[in-house]
Amino acid sequence: MSFRPVGFRPAVLGVVFTLASALSIGVVTAQEANKPAAAASATQPAAAASSATKAPATAEAAPATAAAAVKPGDAAAGAGKAAACGACHGIDGNSSDAQYPKLAGQHESYIVRQLENFKNGKRNNPIMVGMASPLSEQDMHDIGAYFASKTSLPGVADEALVEQGQKLFREGDTARGIPACMACHSIDGRGNPGAIYAQLTSQHAQYIQATLKAWHDGGNWGDDAHAKIMPAIAQKLDDKDIAALASYVEGLHAAESGSDTPATK
Repeated sequence: MSFRPVGFRPAVLGVVFTLASALSIGVVTAQEANKPAAAASATQPAAAASSATKAPATAEAAPATAAAAVKPGDAAAGAGKAAACGACHGIDGNSSDAQYPKLAGQHESYIVRQLENFKNGKRNNPIMVGMASPLSEQDMHDIGAYFASKTSLPGVADEALVEQGQKLFREGDTARGIPACMACHSIDGRGNPGAIYAQLTSQHAQYIQATLKAWHDGGNWGDDAHAKIMPAIAQKLDDKDIAALASYVEGLHAAESGSDTPATK
């Protein structure tokens, strides 16, 4: 026979209920207390994930910027890009048609500047504007490097014009305010790449004459100080000066003996 006092079951149930309530409250309280920590823990991984996501983006941005930087011209890359230029200027930059300038041996810096002038409309030539418009700055440098790596074939000067042409090229004419051409284009006509002064050696007389005449008549290749140099000089030259200079420049090249006296025809 078991002993069960009257009221034992309700009492026990009451105690159990009280304990269960206390435990439930404790669990809820503990969960509430842990919510900020849990939220913080959840935030930290999210922030870490966000940082991890951003870091590669930043890392990827740097190479993209570096890739966009213009490098010195690559003659090998320029060979393919310059293929279309060969139709007028010759595959090796030695044009067979005297109305188109020789580009062989011309400085990369000078070619780039002129291509930029055509692209932005400072130089007006329907053919060249169309050719230069799609070129990137890197394309221009590569094309310039390609032609700079070539050698300009020597031309000849008209003997009857050499004396006058040589005087203007080497001495200028102080009485008329005409400086010597070699002051900028060097004694042998090789130019100055740092100052972006063109190489003139062996250039077609027809092209030189047409260009000087255009400057004389008010043409220009831009409105900056550099572009204003030649028009100001050309306007002081007369037709005979222009013809003599153009002829002299075509025959200007270093002979085997080391002389830079123009060859004559």
